[in-house]
Amino acid sequence: MNTIVSDLKQLTKVGLSLSVVFSSVAGYLLAVDVINFTTLSLLAIGGFFMVGASNAFNQIIEKDTDSLMLRTKNRPLPTGRMSVNVAMSIAILFTLLGISILYSINPKTALFGAISIFLYTSAYTPLKAVTPLAVFVGAIPGAIPFMLGWVAATNEFGIEAGFLFMIQFFWQFPHFWAIGWLQFEEYKKAGFNMLPMNTKDKAAVKQIIFYTLIMILVSIAPVLKVSGTFYIHPLTAAIVALLGVVMLYYAVVLHRTEKNTDARKLMLSSVLYITVIQIVYVVDKFLH
Repeated sequence: MNTIVSDLKQLTKVGLSLSVVFSSVAGYLLAVDVINFTTLSLLAIGGFFMVGASNAFNQIIEKDTDSLMLRTKNRPLPTGRMSVNVAMSIAILFTLLGISILYSINPKTALFGAISIFLYTSAYTPLKAVTPLAVFVGAIPGAIPFMLGWVAATNEFGIEAGFLFMIQFFWQFPHFWAIGWLQFEEYKKAGFNMLPMNTKDKAAVKQIIFYTLIMILVSIAPVLKVSGTFYIHPLTAAIVALLGVVMLYYAVVLHRTEKNTDARKLMLSSVLYITVIQIVYVVDKFLH
């Protein structure tokens, strides 16, 4: 029984799914004045099923390449602990449950949820073996959760949701390229192109620095009241900028040293960044 539960957790990547749910809950809280706990629960559960489905489809498609990499070779499908048919049934069930639950909030939320599954599974996953642009395509479904919460709360996709999307969109480049740097040799075994131009060099880190700068600018832009009703105080903008500078610092260090240890620090600082700024935005909103 323990193995079944653990395999299900691995197939749907529970940790990652929960971090995505966290993002969409933050997006919801930013949009509302009065919290509707029914909507919030539906968003969290529906969002969890959607991400779980995406991860399951991804592992079905990458079953053979997963067996080549240390990080993934013990997953349920490459080891044969779970059959493709069982994994496919889980993926389809999770998709149907996720879309239905999100649809019960409003049709737009279900639509964006469905788009994220489709892009992640049908565009990002196959493109990883073809072009480094896969990261750009993958950043689109990856950026949907934060704005999904706003759409669930307001039933509209306006400038506010657009800003939440852009913040998470630009964040993904330094985050995933740091992972791409760390796993470069492993990804090469599987034939995946996860670094810009598929080279592990200073040119790749220059791209990381560039996107980190854009991410910081987009993240603090709401202080200028350019993002509709999504506004942050100057103090909040300063905190967000400071967190961004920490990431930028590690990116610059990586440019100098080209060491995996510094890429790891950059990756961890990026996780800290996206988690903390979402909390800071929500705290800021409820304080004013």
